Amino acid sequence: MAQVTKETTIGELLAMDPNSAAILMRAGMHCIGCPSSQGESLAEAAMVHGFDADVLVQQINDFLAQ
Repeated sequence: MAQVTKETTIGELLAMDPNSAAILMRAGMHCIGCPSSQGESLAEAAMVHGFDADVLVQQINDFLAQ
């Protein structure tokens, strides 16, 4: 089972499971297709969007576990 951490980049996450983009979109991260966002960590993206990185990582890991 794949899992992510706060250090996982958006690009790595989308390579693991492109369907995880829906979670990022719900968190207000609508720029996931932007080339610069691909190298951004989940923690960095969460900080920029005012979202708790721990909550985001948990939501993604719960999704990946399904």
